[in-house]
Amino acid sequence: MTEKIATRDAYGKALAELGRTNPDIVVLDADLSKSTKTAVFGKEFPERFFDMGIAEANMIGTAAGLAAAGKIPFASTFAVFATGRAFDQVRNSVCYPQLNVKIAATHAGLTVGEDGASHQSVEDIAIMRALPGMTVIVPADGVETRLAVRAAAEYKGPVYLRLGRPKVPVVFGDDYQFEIGKAALLRDGKDVTIVACGYMVGEALAAAETLAAEGVEARVLNMATIKPIDTEALVKAARETGALVTAEEHNIVGGLGSAVAEVLAEEYPVPIFRVGVKDTFGESGSPAELLKKYGLTAADIVEAAKKAMAKK
Repeated sequence: MTEKIATRDAYGKALAELGRTNPDIVVLDADLSKSTKTAVFGKEFPERFFDMGIAEANMIGTAAGLAAAGKIPFASTFAVFATGRAFDQVRNSVCYPQLNVKIAATHAGLTVGEDGASHQSVEDIAIMRALPGMTVIVPADGVETRLAVRAAAEYKGPVYLRLGRPKVPVVFGDDYQFEIGKAALLRDGKDVTIVACGYMVGEALAAAETLAAEGVEARVLNMATIKPIDTEALVKAARETGALVTAEEHNIVGGLGSAVAEVLAEEYPVPIFRVGVKDTFGESGSPAELLKKYGLTAADIVEAAKKAMAKK
């Protein structure tokens, strides 16, 4: 059985590792440190951990101040609060002055599950992607999360890291090299390309297996960095396979699908079908039930791939 690790768990461990080697790393949380896993850092480095209470706007403002003083702050809460409740501070206190703040938001997407629509952030990528100067990263598994946290700490400027609640299959080996702005080729193919991020990378690989059994060679790209997006990899995929499918645990408006469509509309137009939440809110249910109801499964990716190929 494939090993499964929640990206939020990998985040907590990665933060603690960073804390041991870099004294400038500080961590802030908005009363959710057990859920976001920043408590791991807080236990080891209590003097560098700040629980701001249920005051997300204040947390982001404080993080901006710490960054201005030369620290590298990681501010964490659930994605729906980090991007929605604190938007004004993220925009004006972090992005506008280009401060070195890392916003690591957990519990993104439908897989928050039973917490329901109020907590299922399906618009956070769109919100963060629209902010000038913001880098947006959506790791696929625990291995990539650990590397992405390190890369974010080394990068100078605002970063939004989108992390999930459930355990997800480990996709990458220990030899994987993560680089901001670069897609990872997980499987090669000539008939269609599936571009996925986060939770949906596992579904994309499962879809590629199903298509292979039907004689279709699907290329799978893990697009962990939504912004800046890997234009070169997308144009290459469009040119060589002639059709694309995007898969994301997010609204198809403004997320990965929109980002890919924008690039290819200008650079190399080909048929594109977007698998994701169809501009609606979620509801309470188990992650598996919700992904099936809202069309975010391997079977949905297979169907979209066939539609995209038919339009070549």
